[in-house]
Amino acid sequence: MPPKILVITGPTASGKTKLAVELALRHNGEVVSADSMQVYRRMDIGTAKPTAEEMGGVPHHMIDVADPEEDFSVARYVDMAARCVDDILARGKLPILAGGTGLYVDSLLSGRTFAAFSPESPLRGELEERMRTEGGQALLAELSRVDPDTAARLHPNDEKRIIRALEVWLSTGKTITQHNAETRAIPPRYDALTLTLGFERREDMWARIDRRVDVMMAQGLVEEVRALLDSGVPDKCTSMQAIGYKEMAAALRGDGDVRAAAEEIKLRSRQYAKRQITWFRRNRGAKWLLWGEKTDFERTCQASTEYVAEFGIG
Repeated sequence: MPPKILVITGPTASGKTKLAVELALRHNGEVVSADSMQVYRRMDIGTAKPTAEEMGGVPHHMIDVADPEEDFSVARYVDMAARCVDDILARGKLPILAGGTGLYVDSLLSGRTFAAFSPESPLRGELEERMRTEGGQALLAELSRVDPDTAARLHPNDEKRIIRALEVWLSTGKTITQHNAETRAIPPRYDALTLTLGFERREDMWARIDRRVDVMMAQGLVEEVRALLDSGVPDKCTSMQAIGYKEMAAALRGDGDVRAAAEEIKLRSRQYAKRQITWFRRNRGAKWLLWGEKTDFERTCQASTEYVAEFGIG
């Protein structure tokens, strides 16, 4: 049987970190972040990275493990996070995977493998050059001859996935469809109890998100983004596409209306939260914990503790 771990998911601003810390204190645990943006150093305010005080003395892993200029992939996350989880288990503690990046969570739990590649490889460069000169339609047609299933799901403008699919085929001799089918046959890496935080009313979630953005602005989000740009971090790199950074960078590069950018961040965050909820609802085994208009944190902790005990990891 795969080892048991605890997972805490939910939309942005739902209190995942606070619950994870409390349960770690109650159950001899350590937290492994599953947030695709908290991996980046110097990006603290806009990612709502927990402070030392908020961590409450609980070790946190997979935070500040990459520079903003790096292209941090889900494959790299799974490799690093699995080593963290296994180390925590080996020391007799409870790994608590906490975060809102559903792809990271699902990929780590499933034991999913990824075809090796390097963004700096000659093959990647050749395919990117062909994409510029020949266009997406031509490369998609080439992909359809070797992997029609994948090609049928892609649009000619989806350049990144077309290049990736051709890269997998040309470097491994296997289509990405075949690779994914083989991956799905692999037994799960971990047996996870998933607690998913949510809200009884959308309006309460929106209000929490708006308050969080207001706090970020007061804490110095504008200065944080300006410092990243001034240090030479390209505003087109992956890290700067994160909600909060993309909108603020555009304002600083343009008309300088940071207040309008903050309102845009609130809107994009609400839209992102909706997509997160849709993703997490696919997990039929998740235990949902819903906040009301007033947050009863102790009641949620008690319900969580009961679920943990029932699952046999208390």
